[in-house]
Amino acid sequence: MGGTVTSEQHDGEWDVVERGGAPQTLRVLLYSDHAETREQVKLAVGRRIAKDLPPVEWVEVATPEIVIATVDAGGLDLLVLDGEAGKSGGIGLCRQVKDEVYQCPPVLVLLGRAADAWLASWAQPDGVVTRPLDPIAVQAAVAGLLRPASAA
Repeated sequence: MGGTVTSEQHDGEWDVVERGGAPQTLRVLLYSDHAETREQVKLAVGRRIAKDLPPVEWVEVATPEIVIATVDAGGLDLLVLDGEAGKSGGIGLCRQVKDEVYQCPPVLVLLGRAADAWLASWAQPDGVVTRPLDPIAVQAAVAGLLRPASAA
């Protein structure tokens, strides 16, 4: 790896990041119409997912229209979509962005139950996590999907 860069803005979560240049920020869109769900995901993942990954900037949205507009604007490294959102669930939104967005970022769908995995497969997500949300499983899924974006 390259040189060592000190990151002072992350309150000692990891003080040193080994990178060739300044640490970048990974942008993650988090969609749910429930503020509690968004908070659970953010608490599970934290500001820093893993020692080998840069910090995360959360882009929280609560409506499907804003999801589409934000994805269309670009600059996202991962989409986390709530499959249980009321007006328009994350499974349908996942299928829409996979079909319509050129080089769509990876998508993680939050499912209400494991039995819904067959339905989610129709939408072609890159990963799924089921409720109740296990912080270790959420963090591992997010880290796994962000590592290729970080290497790019």
